[in-house]
Amino acid sequence: MASPIQKMRADGLSEAAVAAFERALEVVRSGETPHIAEAQILPAEGVEDYGALADPDGGEFGGLLGETVVIKLNGGLGTGMGLERAKSLLEVREGLTFLDLIARQVLAAREGAGAAVRFLLMNSFSTSEDTLSFLEKYPELGRGADLELLQNRVPKIDPPTFEAVEWPADPALEWCPPGHGDLYPALVGSGWLERLLAAGVRYAFVSNSDNLGATLDGRLLAEFARSGAPFLMEVTARTEADRKGGHLARWADGGGLLLRESAQCPEADTAEFQNIEKHRFFNTNNLWLRLDALRDEMAAHGGVLPLPVIANRKTVDPRDPASPAVIQLETAMGAALGCFEGARAVAVPRSRFAPVKTTDDLLALRSDAYVLTADARLELAPGRDGCPPVVSLDKAHFKRADQLDSALAQGVPSLIDCGRLTVTGPVRFGAGVSFAGDVEVINASPEAATLPGGRYAQGRVEL
Repeated sequence: MASPIQKMRADGLSEAAVAAFERALEVVRSGETPHIAEAQILPAEGVEDYGALADPDGGEFGGLLGETVVIKLNGGLGTGMGLERAKSLLEVREGLTFLDLIARQVLAAREGAGAAVRFLLMNSFSTSEDTLSFLEKYPELGRGADLELLQNRVPKIDPPTFEAVEWPADPALEWCPPGHGDLYPALVGSGWLERLLAAGVRYAFVSNSDNLGATLDGRLLAEFARSGAPFLMEVTARTEADRKGGHLARWADGGGLLLRESAQCPEADTAEFQNIEKHRFFNTNNLWLRLDALRDEMAAHGGVLPLPVIANRKTVDPRDPASPAVIQLETAMGAALGCFEGARAVAVPRSRFAPVKTTDDLLALRSDAYVLTADARLELAPGRDGCPPVVSLDKAHFKRADQLDSALAQGVPSLIDCGRLTVTGPVRFGAGVSFAGDVEVINASPEAATLPGGRYAQGRVEL
């Protein structure tokens, strides 16, 4: 086995990437506990509300856009939905993919404000080629390297020795992505951070490409610029569905904000971690950065941000549980909240958090519960009162995107009046199906059955 640091340098990775990984490796080797006990923190009270923020005037917004870069995290393949290319190339509706809508949003912002807001995709080695090829249809956005911030890769680690794993059967499996906390060393190591600062870009808005609720918002941008804060996290209210997700808190001894993930919570504090009445907000992964503050903070820590380290224990071949055990080191970009003095959080409407992680989410987004605006935003229909329908599809028949496509061949059902839709068994939707209230559709047969067109309101439907 080889030294992971030597392996990274031999692979041509930047010194910023090497330094970040070296620090993460030392944290894990030292046995340093990542735990944040309940006694160390307080609930995050007094979080500012989006509704109380002032709108910018047109001139102010246009000027700020010229100093802003939009960065979309685009490294995922969507393997959980059976995809083998960038998830952002999945069709959302009317022949438009996530990337189509993102590109059109950026172009609409430029046109509306008369300012050339910059745009970068943080691609992985797996998504780069397909993504850049797809965006050739939008030449006004820019081309190739002008659009891309490439995510680093890091070696998988052998647990007993902490050396880099070797797997001659498939050397590509010796590497893994370092998590979206890699944003910071990638910006530095690629030269993009200094390049943006030299061009007068001061602010970055970062979000996931599968979250179409995360649009470049003038009210948030203006507030961030006026505040002088180095870092701002958009948070939203936790629900029962978010009990196991990370939450916002304050340090009991100093009052500064932090993000506590489930892996950082001692087992004895699990009940308090999941108490959504006490810890009321979670991270949407919509972040605002002052680029000069990021440069200075990283320089103050030897070229890295001291992010908490996540050590995932897996096998070198994820498809083969009998293959050797490995450690995959990751960091999360939202954890940088605790790295910046004066970092802030703003509680935003749930509509700014609409990620597509499963076909449940995709069906809701494709339906009339969401409307497509003239500037390419997908937002909840006015009749929804800010609340999306809850969709639960049988994973035995709807886990993959192509399975959902087959079920929707005759049309997407109307969900604008639906509270909850549960589908069990192999079901196809006929033309003109609509749901109202809470509806459960069941097909107990192993053979696919079609739900005829019509309105189904509040109850159980058996096919």
